[in-house]
Amino acid sequence: MKRTALSQAIASFLIALTLVLLGYSAASALVYDMTVRGTDAIFLAGRTDVTIPDANAPWMTLLRHSYNSNPNGFENYQETTPGFVTVRSGDTIRLAIPAVGAVDFFNGFSGADFGPGGNGFNSVLYSLGGISGYKGPQGALTGVFLNDAIPSGGPAPATLDFSSAAMVDFMTLSPLLGQIFYIGDGFKSGGVAQQFITPAGATRLFLGIPDGWSFNGYPGYYDDNDGSYRVSLMVPDNNPVPEPATMFLFGCGLLGLAWVARRKKKQA
Repeated sequence: MKRTALSQAIASFLIALTLVLLGYSAASALVYDMTVRGTDAIFLAGRTDVTIPDANAPWMTLLRHSYNSNPNGFENYQETTPGFVTVRSGDTIRLAIPAVGAVDFFNGFSGADFGPGGNGFNSVLYSLGGISGYKGPQGALTGVFLNDAIPSGGPAPATLDFSSAAMVDFMTLSPLLGQIFYIGDGFKSGGVAQQFITPAGATRLFLGIPDGWSFNGYPGYYDDNDGSYRVSLMVPDNNPVPEPATMFLFGCGLLGLAWVARRKKKQA
């Protein structure tokens, strides 16, 4: 009886160990180091149908400064499409460490750089195509989830409100497809990483910056943005490859189970 109880205890332990190891492997994450440029227009996320003209040419998809055609000592930067990572519905996205960096939205002449958290809370920008408007800190690091389609048609989803300190201090956020959302440095008060839940149907997460004339109205005026933000994005690894140590322990667990089964067979 004692041997049977011991064998059962060993078997239960090995099964539990195996499940823990499998759970650990499934919970692994990929970390993407990304640079978000001051010209990465969040409103151009997924817009592969758009051709961005030369920096000194007029453009109506995103508005530009009037001095573009006759620069007065200013540098004119061409808008850029934001980068993205691949995601799946239900993924919980976090930042591994707080986002850093700085962007000057006045061609380097203002002497006032904004960090990923942006400046103030009074930016209100209209929607563009199938992408929502933005309401929150000026020039902050933002994201938008999209599916595989080009977001060129409307109507756009509702604009989320991040216009106060309390509204950017959330723990978990579940935006819809096409809804621009505030990321900032990715951490709430107290240094806790914020969580962004991938909506149903999403396949891509884009990171970019919202801009406009005085950060209000129609999107645009990216052509005088200097600098960048740096982001380490954690995305669940949906196809994890077990590490050698994990495989070794898993193998030991299987051998242990086989030994217990053999002992029980001999005793019978």
